[in-house]
Order: sequence, then C-alpha cells, then structure tokens
Amino acid sequence: MEYFIFRNSTIENIFGNNNVSYSGYNEIQSFDAGANVYVWLYLLPIANDKASLLLEIESYFERIQLVSKQIPSNSLFLLFTLQEIQGLKYQHNDFSVTKAISNFNNNITNFALEHDNVKAIDISEFTRNYNNIQLIDWKYYFTSKMILNPRLASPFASWFYKQLEKIQFIRKKCLVLDLDNTIWGGILAEDGIEGIKIGGDYPGNAFLNFQQNLIELTKIGVILAVCSKNNEQDVLDAWEKNPYIILKKEHFAAYRINWNNKAENIKELALELNIGLESMVFVDDNPAERELVKQLLPAVEVPDFPAHPYLLPPFFSSLLQNYFSVYALTEEDKRKTEQYRANQQRVNEKQNFSDFSSYLKSLETEINIEKASKFNIQRIAQLTQKTNQFNLTSKRYNEVDIQKLIADNDFVYCISAKDKFGDSGISGALIIKKTTATEVEIDSLLLSCRILGKNIEFAFVNKMLGELKKQGITKVSASYLPSPKNMQVSDFYEKLGFQLLEENEALKSYILDLQNTDLKETEHIKIQIQ
Repeated sequence: MEYFIFRNSTIENIFGNNNVSYSGYNEIQSFDAGANVYVWLYLLPIANDKASLLLEIESYFERIQLVSKQIPSNSLFLLFTLQEIQGLKYQHNDFSVTKAISNFNNNITNFALEHDNVKAIDISEFTRNYNNIQLIDWKYYFTSKMILNPRLASPFASWFYKQLEKIQFIRKKCLVLDLDNTIWGGILAEDGIEGIKIGGDYPGNAFLNFQQNLIELTKIGVILAVCSKNNEQDVLDAWEKNPYIILKKEHFAAYRINWNNKAENIKELALELNIGLESMVFVDDNPAERELVKQLLPAVEVPDFPAHPYLLPPFFSSLLQNYFSVYALTEEDKRKTEQYRANQQRVNEKQNFSDFSSYLKSLETEINIEKASKFNIQRIAQLTQKTNQFNLTSKRYNEVDIQKLIADNDFVYCISAKDKFGDSGISGALIIKKTTATEVEIDSLLLSCRILGKNIEFAFVNKMLGELKKQGITKVSASYLPSPKNMQVSDFYEKLGFQLLEENEALKSYILDLQNTDLKETEHIKIQIQ
C-alpha cells in the first residue's frame, strides 16, 4: 500500500482507494505497517461544545506522537495543520479555540523539524482560496460526514500532490522574463530610461512589487533569465542608471536582448545554462510571443500574464505555487545564480586555450567526497530528483529513502567541487549496494551538469572504485538505463573500462573485475575523501 491516512472524517472522495487505505474515524490503534507514506489529515470537527472541542484539539498532538513511535522511521509521515472552517464564534473576545489550533500547529511544525521523516503541510495554503460557504456542503456533512466540500475534492487532491512534489524537490529551475510591460511599465525604446514606469505611484508601484518578489525567488535557488526584444545597450543603461529598477543585471544568470525569435532565444538560454526546456517558465505580457513559444517549445511552461498591473501579486503567487515553491532549501539552492554565473566564466576562460589539458590545469579544480550524513541527505535526495542528463539510472529517492539505504549499510556518497571561479557545492552522488561480501552494484551515479566537461566524473568514480578495492571488493556491476535525457552517458562505463554484458533497448549491463583493473588518477584534480 502506497498511502495510509489517519483521518477523522470522510475523505475517500479525495484520495480514492487505489493504493490508499484509511484509519477508522479518530482511530490510531491499527494501521497498515507496510505503507510508504503516512498522512495525518484531521479536519477541525464541527462542534458546538467548546470545552469538548478544546480537549479534542489538545489530544491530537499526543496521538501523533504515539503514532510516530509505531510507524517505520524510514517512512514519510505528513502532518496537516488545523484550520478553522465553520467560523462560528459565540463570544467575540474568546480566542481559546484559535489559541488551541495555533498551539497544535506550532507543535507539529516543531515536531517536523526534530524528525527527518516528518513534514508539516499548511492546509491554510489551500483553504484561504475559499470562503466558509464554499468549504463546507452541509448536505454531505450530515449525510456522509464530509467536512470538506466534495466539490473541492479534485482541487484539494491536485494541491496535495503538489505539496508532495515540493517535499521531493520537484520544481522548475528557471524563470525567463520579458522586460517591457512585464517587469516595468512602458516600452524602453519609446519611453526612455526615465519614462518607464517603476516605483512611485500606480502602475510603477505594482511593477516594483513584482521585482521585489522576483528577487526573493533568486534567494530560493530559482534562476532568472531575460528574453527581450530591445536594444541591449538601452537595457544595460537602464539597469545601471534608473535608481528605481531593483532587479539588476547581477540578478540574472543569462540574457538574450535582441530582435530575434524568442523561441530561438529561449533555446539558446537553455543551452547556455545547460538545463532542459522542461525546466523553464516563460513570462511575457505579449500574447503573440507567448503563443509562439507555446507552439514551438511545448516543453516550456507559458502562463497567461495578467491584463492589469494590479493583478501582478496574485500572478506571482501562482508562479510560486505552481512552479517554484520548495519545502526546504539546501545551501546549493541559495547560491544557484552565483554558480551559473561562475560556470559562464569557465566557458569564457576555455576560449583562451587551444589545449584542453592546459585549460583544465588552469581551473585548479578540487573535489571533496563525503559519506551521506544528516548534513547532506537533503541535497543528495534533491539531486536524485532533479538530475537528468548525467544520470545513469534516473532513479528517484527522497530523504527517507536515502536514510533507508544508509541503514541497510549501502554506500552513499556525495561530491562537491570548486575551482578558481567558485564553489559548485554538492553536485553529484553515488549509491552503491552490496550484493555479497566481495561484490557490489552501482545503483545510482549522477552529477549536476554544471560540473561536467572537466573530467570530474572520471576522477570521482575512479577514486570510489579505488576505495572499494581497498575494502576487499572484487567485482562491481553497473547498469545504464536509457532515458530521453541521458543519452550523453550511454557509453560512460565503457570509458571507465567496464565490460559490457548485455545490451537491449531498455538496458545496458556491465561488470568490472576490480582486482585486475588499473585505476588511473585524473590529472590536474585534487581529491579529498572524508
């Protein structure tokens, strides 16, 4: 069974019965011990007796603590906050129920911080989109004990699965922005640097608010890029000279400011940033430009732009919730724009060398390999979810999965890389499973695109193979599972000296006789293993 849900009302209409099982109402004693994900979804009871309601709310956290001790620690446990739905208040200076709800919500959020497999989900993100009349259909409450209006079942389920994506680090990577009438009002070429609307009164204040929100996106690891039909020098001057423009050149990882086809420009941006088109969202006020990108680049998300600047706040909220929100940040997320800009410096540096070996030496590359720990598990899980191009098997894991691998005494390592241009942070992972006392299988091997092209991948794997050899491992098996995005690594194991055993459309399997393999160190790369 995939999900087991602890509930106090009828919710089968939301989640169905396919791979889902449910507790009885308010029952916590018996549950499916084989579920992968446990969910606590208690909705605030409809009650007139305030004293009983307060006791009921107070008991919820105690029940959660009891349940948590019984479910496997390597299973995900999702806790929904409580939210007032009915809204009846007989005495307006009595905040006891509100305080009880707040206390419960604080307890579960703190509980989630203390337990790696526990995640708190704020139900108000969903309920605030509806009023009390929309949230409850009294007919279904009295006939079927449905607290949540069954008409909201489909949007609630969609919202819930988006929360799972956030927990699993599934989101878009890059927001591509037009400029004129998108991040400022007016047309730069016509209105001039001083004439565009930004800051001050409406509509400039609406565009300023939009820019402030976009800057916050960069702080959670979203890459910003520009795709604008403009004279490049005009835009560079505006960024430098207009004091009210706060979204400056340094906030963007890349830009295309010219009069070319925007679909082609976006393809070039994807190549420069080394990301897939499916990782990009394009925002433009011009419906003709949006339609062009939709038709020519169907993998790119193209949301409708609001008709009026005063609608920019809810538009940004939808961007955040639909494409870019994440449950928690890693250190690498916080430095994303800086890392992509450093990668562009490496590309520029490469053009100064005719000899590739001399270029690699000039980078002064250092890599650090370390075992999975509570300090890096979140990032390792994130990499398995997001890495597509250099990913030999494309297996996806969450934090709980990684913890289970460690508990099973499998080898889980990550790699960080830095050179004279900057620190790429944790940007690769290797998962190796023991099959016998002297044999292992490479389960997952993946590296972020931004550290490729410098022989780091060969240095990493050879170093780890050497460590396995020291530990008495004699044979290493591995597989390449083709995907639409990982064709570039189809012969990676051959390059390392692995022997091809089997090949078909769905699989290439390999073996390496480690005892009779001469492992070569990669020149010009310093390696440290912890």
